[in-house]
Amino acid sequence: METQNENFKSGFIALVGKPNAGKSTLLNQIMGQPIAGVSFKPQTTRRRQLGILTTDEYQMIFTDTPGLNNARDKLSQFINNEVRFALEDADILLLIADISKQPDELDRELASLIKEKRNAQKVILVFNKSDSIGPGQASQNKQAFQSLFPEDPSFEVSARTGKGVPKLLEKIHSLLPDGPEYYPTDQITEDFERDIAAELIRAAAMENLEDELPYSIATQVDEYKERENDVIYIHGTIFVEREAQKGIVVGKKGMMIRKISTDARLAIEEMTKSKVFLDLQVKTQKDWKNDAGFLSRIGLAGAGNNA
Repeated sequence: METQNENFKSGFIALVGKPNAGKSTLLNQIMGQPIAGVSFKPQTTRRRQLGILTTDEYQMIFTDTPGLNNARDKLSQFINNEVRFALEDADILLLIADISKQPDELDRELASLIKEKRNAQKVILVFNKSDSIGPGQASQNKQAFQSLFPEDPSFEVSARTGKGVPKLLEKIHSLLPDGPEYYPTDQITEDFERDIAAELIRAAAMENLEDELPYSIATQVDEYKERENDVIYIHGTIFVEREAQKGIVVGKKGMMIRKISTDARLAIEEMTKSKVFLDLQVKTQKDWKNDAGFLSRIGLAGAGNNA
């Protein structure tokens, strides 16, 4: 494939960090539209997802990875393997850190994993949520994170507002190797829209449900088609682990499922730039986190083989 000019650069950039550090929010901010499910609750992302940003000068292929976690089941093991694969494949690693907190055991474990897997990759520390903390505490927390990678550059950003993101992109551009366009100029992700829709439905469910229930939820889009009136019809299923959880997801007089559906529909409409009719149902899938066949069916391929 021909490049757009002689100095064209391209490469793969992995966004890594703990759950809820803001990786998906940052990716959506960079892309200018939602392609990754975002919730204020951790572990919204469960698999790698690409965001492809192309200009006349470069093609940046961002990989939004799940947050490293303490593996307790096949799903958690799969998530951690997704992180490890991304570390090995990337040209540049963006280590996203929540600057409002001190680094903890998982942060140090991730730092050790990066140093272990690191070959020729460049590392950039990205301190997110810089607008949510006072300058004194921010400086103290920044120093603690920087001590994990004392020789590597760092940037403060707000993934939510976009503050600091243009300067971060300039730095990434400067570190990219010369290379071709790996993807067509107008392609922004490798995922199909129905897969993104399933992630946006799950993010909406996680955001609206309390306590531990969000982590018992999986989603699948069963039907995704454009009707004659240019309305996209989507039929989706929200899976829970226990029968008693169905009532919580549906809510009193169906209020909860309607709220989830509305939030998900608005996010999908923003992604597709089309009107959406979203029809959701709730089903029980017992112990689905350890069901290799089910995990494969909902797009977490290989989860059953990584135990």
